[in-house]
This record gives sequence, structure tokens and C-alpha cells, in this order.
Amino acid sequence: MDVLIAGAGPTGLMLAYELALAGVDVTVVERLDKRIEQTKGGALQARTAEVLDMRGLLDPIQARELPREQVGGHFAGLPVPLDASSWDTRHPYPISVPQWIVEEELEYAAIARGARVRRGVEVSAVQQDDAGVTVTAGGETFRARYLVACDGAHSTVRKLLDVPFPGRSGTFRAVLTDVRLSSVSEQVPTTIGHFSTLTKQGGGYWGMLVPVGEGKYRFTFGREGVASPEETQDALIALYGRETRLAEVFNSSEFGDATRQLESYRYGRILFAGDAAHIHPPFGGQGLNLGVQDAFNLGWKLVAAVRGAADLLDTYQYERHPQAARVLRHTAAQRVFALPGPSDDVVELREIFTDLMRLPDANRYLAGMMSGLDAPERIPDLELVTGDGPTWLSTLLHSGRGLLLDFGGRTWPDGWADRVDVVQVKPDGEHDALLIRPDGLVCWSGDSDITNAVAKWFGAAG
Repeated sequence: MDVLIAGAGPTGLMLAYELALAGVDVTVVERLDKRIEQTKGGALQARTAEVLDMRGLLDPIQARELPREQVGGHFAGLPVPLDASSWDTRHPYPISVPQWIVEEELEYAAIARGARVRRGVEVSAVQQDDAGVTVTAGGETFRARYLVACDGAHSTVRKLLDVPFPGRSGTFRAVLTDVRLSSVSEQVPTTIGHFSTLTKQGGGYWGMLVPVGEGKYRFTFGREGVASPEETQDALIALYGRETRLAEVFNSSEFGDATRQLESYRYGRILFAGDAAHIHPPFGGQGLNLGVQDAFNLGWKLVAAVRGAADLLDTYQYERHPQAARVLRHTAAQRVFALPGPSDDVVELREIFTDLMRLPDANRYLAGMMSGLDAPERIPDLELVTGDGPTWLSTLLHSGRGLLLDFGGRTWPDGWADRVDVVQVKPDGEHDALLIRPDGLVCWSGDSDITNAVAKWFGAAG
């Protein structure tokens, strides 16, 4: 096969879809027998929504979103919503949808395109040579030209390769659990609002209840020391009063705030993406989104590598490593504001920072950073008019190929028709021509010879 992916989370399944869309032979192996329907990774950021829209994958996911107030994201839980509307996006608000639903829809889409997903198959050995990678998993031997580790924070592939994972150990452990309540107090929220309205402290605990439909709640809680899943009822009473009683716990897991990142995302024919490559505190809901965006950046480059243009894989490291490093920095900064029991100095600093967030320029900066809308060379989802009528730019990218938008009826060189779609669009008074990569980033804008840009990103003319 061409590519073996370890891990059937959002990152691995997004990558599988991208590869299968291009006709690449891809298999995903997942150690779990079945998907855990836990409400973690509960929101899609604006840039992730744009990414999914570029492949026609957003609509089925958004159709299953949870009811939510139309309110912006947050920074460190401070009480000022982030306004992403100034970034010219069709998705200015986070989309509340459980991670398992994202996984389910991505898996449907990937399999429909020809990807294979094998569950209950755990990686136990990895060897690579100049021609490919041999992987032992679930008692079987798999041979692929490339292996991509998308197997999470405790990546088996990373451990088998003995790859260093430098960073900082966590300072706390907390619990994430899905529950049903038999009775509730007036303090229990009925809708998903701004993060700052959901968080509570009391009785030595901090936490929040989020309604997720069908009478269920996602309950996140911790305390000084280490919280345990068995404390769920005690934490509910401490935060929401004695009227709030636990009826049922569906699943429970723990998380922390460790911060680590691989120095390199590529080791020969083995690459890393998502939590296998970087972990960070959960502040701001970045994890799922960062991983999906890793996969979106890597997918088309891996397609090119399978077809003989392996040099393009080097750009994955220098484009995505800094993006994750930035998330590690700002989640570490958010930890200062968000952790319970702050010192008097931190309380004063939090008040000053909250005031700064009310300034439009500061709010815009934070909104772009937290949503991913400030991605270098990002282009908004333009409303265009082609010979077939009005359309969105995202629709023209559903094929996963490069796209040359011609606003002026120019003549273009031949030789790239198998990799780049040329679309004539009505002049908009702003653009002359735009060359757009499969991941929706502009790589040429008509101010130089297009030949070099096309050759760099899509290969020499045939």
C-alpha cells in the first residue's frame, strides 16, 4: 500500500480522506475495537470549519451540532467573547459538536473514497528502510511506502522509535466525564454559552457542566491535588448544590496540562501529526483543530510524495511545527489566568488583560490566533461567479487539487492540467489571478512568473 496511518481519531481520519480523495492506497489501523462516544474535543474553531468546507465535509458535521448561543470563543476563560467576524469568515462562531461525531463523519467520508479502517489492530513493531515501512499490528504485517503516526498523546509509534518528546510535565490532572443527572439545581446551565459563563469554583473544586443533548452533560472538573472519576458526585454538589444529583456516568477519562512537542515531524518515511506530535493544556479548545489542520497540510504533500515528489514533505515541518509551537506558548500563557486559586498579582493582571481584550485591535488579534483565521496566506471563502454561475471558493476546492483562479481571461502555460484546475471567474476589481494550494493557502497572486510557483508546489510541467 501507499500509506499506513496509525490512529483513527480526527487527525488520522482527515488524513485518510485527503489521501483517498486523490486515489492513494491508504489504510488506517486503530487499537480500539470501537469508537468511544465521549464528548471531548467539543468545538470546531473557525479555521477548521473552513478546512472541512473546502472538502464538502462540514455540512454533515454541522447538521449534528449542539444548540449553542451565537457567541465567540474565549481566551483563558476571561469574560470577553472573541469576535472573529473581522477576519472575513463565514464561520465566526465555534461549532459545538462532540469529537466522536467528527470522527464518525470523517470515517464515513474516507471509506466512501476507498480508505480502509481496521479497528482492534494495535501497532507493536515498526521498521523502515529506503523503500518503505514495515509495521506489525494486531498480529499482522503491513508494508507501506509511508507511515503517519496519528495515534495520540501516548503515541505507540513515537515510543517504538524512541523519539524524544521534549517539553514540560503537567501541574494538574482533571476529569472529563459524560453524565446524566437525576435532578438539577438552578445553577445547572440549559444551553451552551460563552465559556466564562460555564466555569465554576466551590468546595475546593473547579469545573463546568455543558449540556450536550438527550439529557446528557459533559462534566469537566478538578481540584487541588488529583481528582478521580469516583469524585463525580462530590464535585457536582460542591459546584452546583445538593439538588444536583448524579444518575449515570457513561464514560470517564483524565487529562492534564503537560506541554510537549517533537523537534521533527518527520523521521525518514515516518511522519507525525496531531497529539502524537504535540500536546498542550486544553485551554481554548485547540487540540482537535490543530490535528485536523496538520492533516490538511500534510495530505496533499504526501500525495505528491507517493507520486514521486518527496521534497514537498519538507514543507510540512517548517509550516506546521511553528503553528503548534505557537499554540503551546499561548496555552501556557492562558494557564496563568485560568488556573483556580490565583495570587493577588494574577488577579490584578487578569483584570488588566480583560480590559485589553475589549479593545477591537487586541480582540481581533486574539480571535485570529485562537480560531486559526490568522494562518499565513489564508484566503477567505470568496463568493465568485464562474461560467456556471455563482459559487464559493470552497466549493471549487472540493476536488483536493490545486486551483488557479483567473479574474482576467489570461493565457496560461500547459502541462499542469492533471494537478491544477484553471477556473475563469468574473473580475472582482481586486484580484488579477490567484494560485491556491489544495489546503486553501495562496501561493501566487499574479505579481511574478507563475511557472516557478507552479513548479515549486505542483511539480515541473509534464
